[in-house]
Amino acid sequence: MARTITKVELVERVAGMVSKQPQEVRDTVIAVLDAISEHLVEGHRIELRDFGVFSVKVRKPRVGRNPNEPKKSIKIPATPVPVWKPGRLLKQRVSERKP
Repeated sequence: MARTITKVELVERVAGMVSKQPQEVRDTVIAVLDAISEHLVEGHRIELRDFGVFSVKVRKPRVGRNPNEPKKSIKIPATPVPVWKPGRLLKQRVSERKP
């Protein structure tokens, strides 16, 4: 099973790749993630060529049920949710990986 990489580990790896101090890289990573979040909140689409596209999708309103009270229905309103679609090059690189 694949291991989960944390933001701290990602920062350390990038810092080693670009020969920068981890604190500098951490500030940059946080700034990039904040910028992506802010643009998504504003309803914008973010495209990172060959990596993927971040966007906001609106889930349709629907009727839900509480398992403890199945006869009682609950109206669930339309909800905006962030989505991410991987890019062509990223899909290709992952598919070439040997399990």
